[in-house]
Amino acid sequence: MYRIAKEFHFSASHQLKQVPAEHQCARLHGHNYVVTVELASDVLDAQGFVRDYLDLAPLKRYIDDALDHRHLNDVLGDDCVTAEQMARHFYDWCHARWPETVAVRVSETPKTWAEYRP
Repeated sequence: MYRIAKEFHFSASHQLKQVPAEHQCARLHGHNYVVTVELASDVLDAQGFVRDYLDLAPLKRYIDDALDHRHLNDVLGDDCVTAEQMARHFYDWCHARWPETVAVRVSETPKTWAEYRP
């Protein structure tokens, strides 16, 4: 199995409204997010790739246009702002375009990440 991954970065705010008011994440706050998309295939294409990294440019545009320096609750809705929920959101977005997508990881800090891998 061949595997590739690419990172995308953006900054945004969010607020976890489902946690108790005294929880630090209940307050409005922001992160410098890192989204890592992983693709895999048993075979390589004619150019020797799982997929050309240039093909992933639409994800960069989506992140830059819709998410970067935005309030994620407004963009994605209150039910899609935890790292776990965002990983699933990005997975669905990517898999619809690139069937080789096998997982997406979302990191909010250098020490934490959440992954969706069906």
